[in-house]
Formats: sequence, C-alpha cells, structure tokens
Amino acid sequence: MNKSVKTLLLLTVLASAKVLSLSPPLATDLTGPYLGQTPPGLAPEPFAQGVISTPGWEYSGVFSPDLTEFYYIKEVEREGQLRQEFIVYQQQNDRWYWSIISPRVGQPFVSPDGQTMHLGRRYKTRQGEDWSELKSLGEPFSNHRIMWLTSSANGTWVFDEAKREGDGLLRISRIKNGVRLPPEPLDKTINTGQWNAHPFIAPDESYIIWDGQRDSPVRNADLFISFKQSDGRWGDAIKFDDRINTSASENGARVTPDGKYLFFNRRVGEFEYTHPSGKVEVIGNTDIFWVDAGIIESMRPTKHTSEAP
Repeated sequence: MNKSVKTLLLLTVLASAKVLSLSPPLATDLTGPYLGQTPPGLAPEPFAQGVISTPGWEYSGVFSPDLTEFYYIKEVEREGQLRQEFIVYQQQNDRWYWSIISPRVGQPFVSPDGQTMHLGRRYKTRQGEDWSELKSLGEPFSNHRIMWLTSSANGTWVFDEAKREGDGLLRISRIKNGVRLPPEPLDKTINTGQWNAHPFIAPDESYIIWDGQRDSPVRNADLFISFKQSDGRWGDAIKFDDRINTSASENGARVTPDGKYLFFNRRVGEFEYTHPSGKVEVIGNTDIFWVDAGIIESMRPTKHTSEAP
C-alpha cells in the first residue's frame, strides 16, 4: 500500500470516528458481535483473550446499548511509567477499531438509553456521534467519593462510595415526578460487611449486583446479588457460588445491554514489572471475564411448597 492510500485510509477512519480520542482509530482483524468472540457458557472465560484480557491490568469493560462500542480501562507503560488509559473499541462496517480516548477519568458505564456515559461523580452526554466534555453531577452527589454509578431504564441511580476504612455505603437515587431525589443508603441486606462497591442495577430494577467482603479475615472481594421482592424491598444478599467467586478477587459486575452476558473483573495472578530505573514492582494481573447471564437467574431463591398429604 503506497503512502497516499495509507493517508486516505487514515483520514477516512478519523472522519468516521464516534469519539474524540488521543490516538487515531486503528483497525483490527476483529469482526462480528462482541469483538468477534465466541460466547461463553455458564463457566466464566476471559473476554477477548490476548486482545482485551492480557498480562497486566484491565478493568471496567462495558458495551454501549447498540453493542457497537466497548469501553474499558487498561494499564500501560508510557515513557517509563505505568499509566491507566481509557480505551474504546468501535465497530464500523462489521470491523472493529480501537483508540485511546484519554487518561483514566473514572469507571465508565453507559446508560440504557445510550445518552449518558457515567464516570463516577462526572459524566458525558451524547452529542451526535460524539460525547460532550466532562460534567459534574453537582450536589449532593459531588459530596460523595463515587467510583462507580449505574442507571436503570427509569433513570434510577445506584452508586458506591470510596472510603479507606472500607465502610462506604451503596446508595440509590430515584426520579419522582420528573425530579431527581437525594440519594439514600440501600437496605442493610446490601450495606453489610466491608468494601461494598461497584453496584449494578438491572435495567428493570429487578436485582442489584455488587462486590464486598463478608465473614472473611482476608480482604478479598466477592460478588453478591439481591433480588427485589414483591413488596418492593430488597431480598437477602446472596453470594455467587464458586462458578463466579474464587479465592481470587472478583468485582465490578455488569450485564451487557442485551441481557445475555455478565461481565466482571477477576485478579488472576501477579507479575513483575521492571521500571527503567531497575526497580522491580509486583503488579496485579486483573482480567475482564464474561459468562452467560443465565447464571443470574440460577441464583434466585426458589419457593418451596409443602407436599400434599
């Protein structure tokens, strides 16, 4: 391919990009839904092994509602230092392109209507095929150290609170008569134990998934779920079984917009990183996993009826 053709191709890709990024979109060999990956069953698998899940730290993978964009955070080496970058994969004419949006600015979640990208205490809104500049949620939300905020289809927000002591509360904020209500702590069925974080509320608000630590002397995040009861209250916290939770740390769960797959993060080991100065640092290797979302329904408590005499 000659230089002029390469330049024309690059300009074409840039013109069709959906987000303003720090790097031009680069073509991959990936085609098809979900970055061309074979869907998993009820056993979790690393998502896009060797592409998204690599030796190192990847986190917070989320799809846009139309499944043509995949956002996540990745730790990379830049100028001799480890840095976290905000990356997007975009599908155009069935082919996937990737680019760097910016340094990390939060943990992304795209609202069910696709019009808002939540990034903790900040957010962006859709502007055509682009995103706006970062905006603040304002008070009273800006008063909380929010890491992760998700939204239901009705606009109900559920978010966490980062505290060094591990006693941050998960909170909920609903919309009533068109007005956003102040956040309130979720029930004790959810706000029990330590390090409760990264909540995901189902689009229909039928359940909430989060990670935390309960009855464990070792700090090790596990995933929990609470189903909404018929009276509107949240049911008891149910710890996911060993198909999801392991001796490692599992956190940051979210379900794809089509409801088919549960994504989460898992620490899968460690590796040694040698700095240019010669200093060796042990780095956690965290990957993004996915599993058939049918595993969620399998966690729902069954109603037992007494046998007839």
